[in-house]
Amino acid sequence: MKKLKNEEGIALVTALMFTLICLGIVAALMQMLLLQTKVSAVEKNYRNSLEAAYGGTELVTKEFIPKLFTNYSTGIGPLLTAYASNIELQASTGLKTKLSSATSDWGTLSKTLNPKDAPDLQFMLKGTGTNGNFKVYAKVVDTVPGNSDTTGIDYLDSGVGVAGSGSGIAPKHNPALYSVEVQGERASNPKEKAILSVLYAY
Repeated sequence: MKKLKNEEGIALVTALMFTLICLGIVAALMQMLLLQTKVSAVEKNYRNSLEAAYGGTELVTKEFIPKLFTNYSTGIGPLLTAYASNIELQASTGLKTKLSSATSDWGTLSKTLNPKDAPDLQFMLKGTGTNGNFKVYAKVVDTVPGNSDTTGIDYLDSGVGVAGSGSGIAPKHNPALYSVEVQGERASNPKEKAILSVLYAY
């Protein structure tokens, strides 16, 4: 007699197949977990760089540029002195030209959109520890002149009568427009960076 159906060892083969399937599922889950951890770390690093870029934008648009409008030659010295001990501020010599004239009159000054290519303002935002420091690069890439008063003197309007009409004619205000590129990056790892494009009106 010859045995037609030999089922010896089938339980072992079945157990090995189930083990292989379970190992594949566990490996896939581990891979997904590791990938999600890496993505989360990248997003956290980007958020930190983005916050540094936002902080740099606030300093450039609310502190530095308005103080340079009044008189660049007398404003840049005190500005560098006031902030040098805290954020290591550096300013380019071409910033005065960029703030006071149209883009077509800049000559050979850099107009590229890369903030690190000849930046107009460069400073370090200090954090906790050496890995917490962020470098900020700011660069004016386009200027459209306006008729804003940059003297810093707030002139009061002349008084008007009961009828509400004044004797003087005031021109329509057209603010100067500046396109500014700002990049914030971690000082210890320049790959962790964020770039902002800002339209600044004065």
